[in-house]
Amino acid sequence: MNNTRIDVMATTISGSIKDWGKVKQIVPLFNDNGYANVSLYSADSHKEARDKTCECIKDGGRTIISAGGSGTFNAVLEGCCDSGVQLSEITLGFLRKGSADLIGKTLDMPDNIHEAIQVFANSINTGMYINCDVLLAKSEEGSAVPRHFVGYGGAEIFGEIPYFTENRYTKYYKGLLSQLFGDLGPFMTGASLACIRKHLREIIGRKRKWKILVDNHEVSDNIYQAFIIVNGDLGKDLPLAKDVSLGSGDFYLFALRDLGVLKLTGQFKHTWNASVADESEKWGFEKYCIKESLELVPDISGSFEVNVDGSTMFCRKSVRFSICDRIKLISR
Repeated sequence: MNNTRIDVMATTISGSIKDWGKVKQIVPLFNDNGYANVSLYSADSHKEARDKTCECIKDGGRTIISAGGSGTFNAVLEGCCDSGVQLSEITLGFLRKGSADLIGKTLDMPDNIHEAIQVFANSINTGMYINCDVLLAKSEEGSAVPRHFVGYGGAEIFGEIPYFTENRYTKYYKGLLSQLFGDLGPFMTGASLACIRKHLREIIGRKRKWKILVDNHEVSDNIYQAFIIVNGDLGKDLPLAKDVSLGSGDFYLFALRDLGVLKLTGQFKHTWNASVADESEKWGFEKYCIKESLELVPDISGSFEVNVDGSTMFCRKSVRFSICDRIKLISR
């Protein structure tokens, strides 16, 4: 038997109805694949998953598996950062049990639990992983602490999606939508509701204008519908940074200018299949490669929401993104 210590963090708030049944199979399947030192922790919130991850790493754990969606994965990643242990010493895995699992798909992790555990067992045994840049989001005011994430983030419509998808009261509707419409069901529902919320707010107020600073140089000052931040190619569900590895040492901002609500459906449709880049002026599409830092500065006072890998960060005045570290992700 392989005695490598494996700690699995599973959240009860993520995944389809079918996904919820995966959790109880995790430890027995690892045992069947030759791993005896496997512990499973069930968390009712992302904060609980983050705290337990930190505790496990301080106790000596170095192989951590997140069982959930992007929000759970982000919480587990931040638990790794909280521990004070060098991220280069930690190996992190993504078991797909959630309504947003772009990183899991990018790592070529199967959705079937039996196949997934076999992949984990083989990859851990042979040291199969990829290096992934860790992004840091900091606000001058707002959230008490900076946030770490990998994969994707965003602001405006993309920043408001977690408001509808990442709290325990939406657990059951997320599960039902995932069961009926697949992985993007809850995400697209959240995106639609975020669009409505944003435009209702603008009826009684005014639209925000944003300054974009790339590597400390202002590159734009305009009104935008959405900002999408990725640190690499996230596969067919978000193919904007095509063929860019997650550990490339740079990251990307994709922005959609405000062309009016009637254009919004077309903007989102063409963004999701990456054809927006072929007619960037028509769809108000902008692309920026960031080597050092990205800063987004709104012209309206008050807080604004930033999406960090499926969870919400509340910011004021501005938010600044940069690459701060690198971690190993278990891959097929």
